[in-house]
Amino acid sequence: MKILINNLSLFETLRPFNDLGFVPTMGAIHKGHLSLINKSNQLCKKTIVSIFVNPKQFNHKRDLESYPRNIKKDLKTLKKNKKVDFVYLPKFNDIYKDKNKSKVKLHKKDKILCAKFRKGHFEGVLDVMDKLTKIVKPKKIFMGEKDFQQLYLVKKVLERKYKSKVIACKTIRDKNNVALSSRNFLLNKNNLNVAANIYKKLIIIKKNINKKKNILDYLKSQKKELRNNYKIKIDYLELRNENNLKISSKKKNSRLFIAYYLNNVRLIDNL
Repeated sequence: MKILINNLSLFETLRPFNDLGFVPTMGAIHKGHLSLINKSNQLCKKTIVSIFVNPKQFNHKRDLESYPRNIKKDLKTLKKNKKVDFVYLPKFNDIYKDKNKSKVKLHKKDKILCAKFRKGHFEGVLDVMDKLTKIVKPKKIFMGEKDFQQLYLVKKVLERKYKSKVIACKTIRDKNNVALSSRNFLLNKNNLNVAANIYKKLIIIKKNINKKKNILDYLKSQKKELRNNYKIKIDYLELRNENNLKISSKKKNSRLFIAYYLNNVRLIDNL
């Protein structure tokens, strides 16, 4: 596993390779990231992982400051995995050497779900993914379905601009079926138990959707019930078509999306 600490080192090292699998991360490596690496190993000859906490995708300074960071632990985990060929550890100026303001704009129809509640977040995500793809030049990019809206937008934008293919990988969950996330490191055992119970409730909600005449009213009532039962703030609970993210009126080809706060930590999930 070779560590690349700047763009010059990256360009010189990657020049011979044209079948790169790329796993972009912000660190706090967990089994979800390792599953993306495994998928890359199956489909590509070489795998590169980036670790870069992108300040431009955080819409609250407190969230950026509290984001879990432990680069030594991350590198140890990746080295132990033995399936990573390269780790890219860029500094801010390696990514944002172009001082021009980002021209990334979300269409009005895309300002839904997390984009509605996290102003500027996806503009930051799309900007950094554009720059990383231009630098790394991967054949395939591997991203998880837990951040489904992010996956949808990145795939739509990057595949139009580059030859890189964005590969969707299934959500990895812990033993209680809580979706793995770097932010889970900020939760205590009680918080995680609550998240597990919320997931169980979501399964029941989705199972019952087809029996309801008015899905919007049903989800509105379930959102209120979840909020009252678990004392949580919920940004959204919505059923949307997984092909275009439009509000859906049937379970087929749709996902149930939720974003909520536990102990001031924002969690998202879909199923």
